[in-house]
Amino acid sequence: MAREICLRQLAVRPRTRAELAGALARRGISDEVSAQVLDRYDEVGIIDDAAFARAWVSSRHAGRGLARRALANELRQRGVDGEVASEALGELDEETEAETARALVERKLRTARGEPDAVFRRLVGMLARKGYPPGVAIRAVKDALAAQSAEAAEFAEQIDADALAEAEGELDRDTRPTD
Repeated sequence: MAREICLRQLAVRPRTRAELAGALARRGISDEVSAQVLDRYDEVGIIDDAAFARAWVSSRHAGRGLARRALANELRQRGVDGEVASEALGELDEETEAETARALVERKLRTARGEPDAVFRRLVGMLARKGYPPGVAIRAVKDALAAQSAEAAEFAEQIDADALAEAEGELDRDTRPTD
């Protein structure tokens, strides 16, 4: 029964060991039986959290434009070990992340309407929700606005990206829960 549950889950999409363990627990399978089945699947390579993490990072970054912070959170939610997640996220460097942020901003800017300050806030917010650090988000939006129009370029010149990023970073640290 446990093997069938795992195979059905894996037929839909790749899963982490923790996701499969959760599915087995929800179906009332004992921890002992779950451990045996999952250990065996680990041995033969049916379950591979490291491969899952690498594929997840590659897919979600390319498809949804998610940054390392958002990807780390998603991997943590799926039960991927922190060290395995860090290794997978290490393949995504800062320059690639910045290029993706610029591409996202350029794509959204084509359809953006309104005053430059409102567009700036919306685009920085969009990047923040995708997990981009404040400095990367602000610089990407500032650069894109500067290239868009004279009015937007004038607004962009007034933005001190480093000061804003520093202030955002301090705010982020102040609001982060402490363990």
